[in-house]
Amino acid sequence: MLFPESQVRICLYNRPCDMRKSYDGLSALVKSQLLENPLSGQLFVFINRRRTQMKILYFDRSGYCIWSKRLEQGRFHAHAGSADKRRLEWTDLKLILEGIDSRFIRRYKRYKHPVMRPVLV
Repeated sequence: MLFPESQVRICLYNRPCDMRKSYDGLSALVKSQLLENPLSGQLFVFINRRRTQMKILYFDRSGYCIWSKRLEQGRFHAHAGSADKRRLEWTDLKLILEGIDSRFIRRYKRYKHPVMRPVLV
C-alpha cells in the first residue's frame, strides 16, 4: 500500500487514460496535459475509461514509482467535472480507492481549537 506524507499534493487527471502507459508515457501526460512537473513529488492519479483500473505516478528521491489497482467488480467513483485536472485530499483518494461515492457523503463541520493570543499587560 501507498503511504504518502500528509502534506503531499494529489492531482486527478479527469480524462480517461490508456492503462498501457508506463513511466515515460504517464510523465509525458503530466507535462503536456496537466502542465505540472512530474518530478515534484506530487501524486498523479489516472483512471481508465471503464473506471476499473487506476494508476498513480509519483517521484520519490531515487526515481519514478507507479502504484496500480484493478477492480474485479465495481468501478472507481471519481467525479471529475469539466476541467482536465482536479486537486484531491488524501481522504478523497482513500474513498475513491475503497469504492465509496463521495457525492453521497455528508461532511460535518469539525471543531477547531481557537488560536490563543497572549494577553498584553
